[in-house]
Amino acid sequence: MSEDVPPAAAARVLPTLDEHNRAFWTGGGGNRLLILRCVRCELWVSPPAADCPECGGELNPRPVSGRGTVFTHTVNYQPFNPAVPVPYVVAIIELDEQPDLRIAANIVDCEPDSVRVGLPVEVRFERQDVYGEIAFVPVFAPR
Repeated sequence: MSEDVPPAAAARVLPTLDEHNRAFWTGGGGNRLLILRCVRCELWVSPPAADCPECGGELNPRPVSGRGTVFTHTVNYQPFNPAVPVPYVVAIIELDEQPDLRIAANIVDCEPDSVRVGLPVEVRFERQDVYGEIAFVPVFAPR
């Protein structure tokens, strides 16, 4: 499946992969958005953490639908990274699985001015090289 994910058109600044975030950044190779979920209280946890912030339980990566809505967003016109063409949209996406389960991501495949709060979106992935490892960056497109 990872061969089906095209390389990203622009380089993105990504964190070093570690034991807590690796599933999130590599799950797209199987075309799955993986979010940590508590085995005890079943809370979805994002951003990745060592244990559940509610009950202290163990967290395991689980696939989510990849569907959500734009909670808030901004359109950037300043070229902070010369490899990323402007304008581009950075949004907070609220995933359908749980109220307040949100991730930050870029919105792609639409005009930046067409993005609005409440816009239904779905995940796509862009393949990136992160310090010698392959990562699959979740981005979202209107559905």
